[in-house]
Amino acid sequence: MTTHAPPFNDIAQLTDALRTSGYALLRPADVAALAGCSLAELDDLIPSWDHLAPDNYLKDGGSYRRRRHSCFIQDGATLTQTAHRAHWQPIEYNALHGGMHRLFEPVEPGTVALPAWGKLLRALGDACSRVRPAQPWYVEAHQFRIDTLEGIGRPTPEGAHRDGVDFVAVLLVGRSHIKGGETRIFDAAGPDGKRFTMLEPWTLILLDDATVIHESTPIQPAGENGHRDTLVLTWRTGGFQGDTE
Repeated sequence: MTTHAPPFNDIAQLTDALRTSGYALLRPADVAALAGCSLAELDDLIPSWDHLAPDNYLKDGGSYRRRRHSCFIQDGATLTQTAHRAHWQPIEYNALHGGMHRLFEPVEPGTVALPAWGKLLRALGDACSRVRPAQPWYVEAHQFRIDTLEGIGRPTPEGAHRDGVDFVAVLLVGRSHIKGGETRIFDAAGPDGKRFTMLEPWTLILLDDATVIHESTPIQPAGENGHRDTLVLTWRTGGFQGDTE
């Protein structure tokens, strides 16, 4: 595995990078440009991370994760929020929490109503459609805060994994008083990998879930109230996971 600074892609390379490498990494300014909004509009979303609910399903016994979760369907330019539903993954993709119907608190209506929310989700769904034109997309949105109040917080307690969807986006929303939280991406069919740390809010990694495996390393405190906030979005064809299982 090679170690280097974040291997950013130019926004014009997004589609080709997803097709050839299985992932694309964009700078915050390019994420805003892709979404057709300003960084200030994206920043309007940030305060909602201070109102996440505890994740009561952690099987490692920890209490370091807070989150909210909501689902949407994107069909063309139309993005529609679904009735609130549980998050479900098969054991094959999440050995730690798979097979559980986990009903988290929903993303707050005021967050979904902000202009940047819909612009961001639709733009990233359109980017996925340029690689695999298979709308409608069944979209799940997860707001995460991992904290270090217990000493160590684990962004991916299940380890390196795939999510069982078509595409996954991880957007850094903020880091405060922590060390660690390195992003690691592995070729699902071989030993090649990359490792880097996302530092700036609204840095984006967009992944083809069929071709790469990903994880984020644990975080440790580097001051009081250390935490790492992310927005994780997934796109899947054919329905939400758990619809037929």
